Amino acid sequence: MSQEEFPIKRSFIEETFPVREVSEESAREKNIRHGHISTLHIWWARRPLAASRATAYAALIPAPDSIEEAEKVKQFIAELCKWENSLNPTYIEKAREDIKRALGHTPRVLDPFAGGGAIPLEALRLGCETYASDYNPVAVLILKAVLEYPQKYGKKLVEDVKKWGKWVLEEAKKEIGRFYPNDVIEQKGYFGESGEEYIPVGYIWARTIPCQNPSCGAEIPLMRQFWLAKKSNKKVALYPYVEGKDVKFKVVGDGYEEMPKDFDPSKGTVKGAIATCPVCGSTVDAKTTRRLFQEGKAGERMVAVVLHHLKKKGKFYRIANEKDVEVFRQAEKELEKKVEELRKKWGIEPVPDEPTPEGKGKGAERAFSVRNYGLNTWGDLFNSRQKLALITFVDKVREAYRRMVEEGYEEEYARGVVTYLALNFNRFASYCSTLGYWHVTGEKMSPAMQRQAIAMVFDYAESNPFAESFSWITNLDWILRVIEHCSHA
Repeated sequence: MSQEEFPIKRSFIEETFPVREVSEESAREKNIRHGHISTLHIWWARRPLAASRATAYAALIPAPDSIEEAEKVKQFIAELCKWENSLNPTYIEKAREDIKRALGHTPRVLDPFAGGGAIPLEALRLGCETYASDYNPVAVLILKAVLEYPQKYGKKLVEDVKKWGKWVLEEAKKEIGRFYPNDVIEQKGYFGESGEEYIPVGYIWARTIPCQNPSCGAEIPLMRQFWLAKKSNKKVALYPYVEGKDVKFKVVGDGYEEMPKDFDPSKGTVKGAIATCPVCGSTVDAKTTRRLFQEGKAGERMVAVVLHHLKKKGKFYRIANEKDVEVFRQAEKELEKKVEELRKKWGIEPVPDEPTPEGKGKGAERAFSVRNYGLNTWGDLFNSRQKLALITFVDKVREAYRRMVEEGYEEEYARGVVTYLALNFNRFASYCSTLGYWHVTGEKMSPAMQRQAIAMVFDYAESNPFAESFSWITNLDWILRVIEHCSHA
């Protein structure tokens, strides 16, 4: 058969494409969070939804017959790729009709290495019969959560994930809520009246090493800087001072004691693993700092507590006291009992004991520097209270699935619900490790996975899983928004 009988039809994208407009929307998309599939689970090679939608459409419609037609279609694509139009029927329905009219049938789209699911999601949104696969099991789980469950179960799925997510929270709180007690102000202070109740949002910790000066030996709190809040309208910091050979702290700044004029909170006690002793002024070189961690001579110290009041704006700070430390010690004892209980119940080690990457050589291995500091297993990336919280929440997620089946939920549907609870746990765990820090300009928790690496953090923030922010329930809200968005695709 000749080419004249069956001419090769060129697609729109082979002739022209609104590159600048789609690129701008793809860049803008990085700042769009609520409902975006990127908030479901980290996937490093994720493609922008804007570019995926625009290129899929442009590849499935024919090349233009004229310059005028080309410009008209380019303008349409520029609008189609916008996030706010991803669920707009005016644009989506027109795109579907254009594709079906151009091809005469519903096209089949296959993405054999679908990863985070951007390309197949947008093909599905455009009315295509879509197939996606990947050899990575994490990607497969993400794909099911993006491309299968929301479209199959719709609004009911949103309601049940919310219901069982709250059930998990309530059941966990019954067991371990006492290890995150609210603050009741005993006497009037800088930010509270007597009898007022505050909720702990989190706890600021500093890892410690002993000063290597033989005549000193003080405990050095390793802190990159001392800011707690650094905004245009709010400056609050931890002020370190020395009593004997002890390094103590007080909160200074707006709403607290006046900040000393010669104090620069941006200068901490550690930089690039080189530590400076606040007591004697001597330094500990980076190699020695790492050796002390590897030999088990490093420790950690709770320095401050971040508080929230339901009827007041902003975060409040106070220095950690002996009561805070005692509650943490109680959590450590509870962890021992919980580990033994779950070891028998699950038949596996509850706290992950697999080794972390060695962090040597080239490529991906170099993305892990925590081995240099004696964090040799994945369980070492969490403090005792964090481990207790995490294994308790895992236990409740597993229990939720069992209860759903007992209550008559179809097993595949129950697996769908618990998949999102597991994905929520992943989000929660990233905010619940000793590698997340306190974000001083936003006054918020920063998760451990800030980039394609797991790097050492000397001063970290421990979140309260039952608070109103950076907690199990706030992470669940992100998950629910993604399900709601994808259910319309």
